[in-house]
Amino acid sequence: MDASIFLIQCLNALQHGLLLFLVASGLTLIFGIMGIINLAHGSFYMIGAYMAFALGPLVDRWAAGGFAATLLLCVLLAALLGYLLEAAFFSYLYRRNHLQQVLMTYGLILVFEEVRSLLVGNDVHGVPMPAWLSGTIPLGGVMTYPVYRLFISAVGIGVALLLYWVITRTRLGMMVRAGASNREMIGSLGIDINRLYRIVFAAGVALAALAGTIAAPVSSVYPGMGHGVLIVCFVVVVIGGIGSIRGAFLAAMLVGAVETFGQVLFPAAAGVLVYLLMAAILLCKPEGLFKQG
Repeated sequence: MDASIFLIQCLNALQHGLLLFLVASGLTLIFGIMGIINLAHGSFYMIGAYMAFALGPLVDRWAAGGFAATLLLCVLLAALLGYLLEAAFFSYLYRRNHLQQVLMTYGLILVFEEVRSLLVGNDVHGVPMPAWLSGTIPLGGVMTYPVYRLFISAVGIGVALLLYWVITRTRLGMMVRAGASNREMIGSLGIDINRLYRIVFAAGVALAALAGTIAAPVSSVYPGMGHGVLIVCFVVVVIGGIGSIRGAFLAAMLVGAVETFGQVLFPAAAGVLVYLLMAAILLCKPEGLFKQG
């Protein structure tokens, strides 16, 4: 493997890891802070991708800003959807056992898939890249790298920094950390824990939808696209430590590197390398790389 190919694979690993982080960060917030096993989280990734497909042409026609406006609109609609779903369904699951959580969230997967089928059908769709991100940059003599993939990485890094600032430096982050540690205590301090949970859930849905929106131009849009992402993101959450944003970031980078280089160097074993990584880490640190926070 020469230097230019190695650099391209490193960039691919970074982009893949950051995309996983966007989805896994929302999942670890919901799982670690609210205590809900949300099997429907991958569906929010799918919803983001389908919103990019359906709303992109409308935004281009009626609003300025093009792709940036589409991203903003998709994130806002996803946050609103998450807020309403938490109030209508998930708020009843906090004191229920995990089996009931799994059954209800699996039921939501079926509902989302059926609604998707009724609205847009079962065909595979493509989402065009914005013209200003459709170019490439040269790497070495003959190799190039897509600008759009660098844009995905930049968005992932920006969101990671924003989440770190919110969790560690703001009053909302302080309440989130307190709610993760002791739900009864934060309620006794006069904080509306139900409203806090709705904000956290809405943020988690928005992060997953953002990942789906920015991934749509490079991965296409197709039925069931959230299933595979959900499995890998659960691996990321378990490796990083349930409820830990730092852990989710580091675990996503590790998983992205293992998946990317595994497909190049060990294609026959690429499907199991991530799970071997998870097993090795959990043998050393059963609680994951980091605790909540």
